[in-house]
Amino acid sequence: MPRPTPPTDRVLARRRAVGEQIRRVREHHNLTQHDVCGRSGIDIATYSRIEQGHASPKLDTLIRIAEAIGVDLAELVR
Repeated sequence: MPRPTPPTDRVLARRRAVGEQIRRVREHHNLTQHDVCGRSGIDIATYSRIEQGHASPKLDTLIRIAEAIGVDLAELVR
């Protein structure tokens, strides 16, 4: 089985931008990371890595984050 190709710099930059957008939206709604994790069932380490752009979340995880914050999914990935 071939090894997955590492993400390009462009992909990594976009991942960081999405993480920053998630943080901005969360803070705009006056929520802590713990608030979002408690509402979504995502562990704090994983959530923190998503906001920092170190992890690439699955679509299901992004949907859970959006629902926990109370926004449309599109708002997180602008």
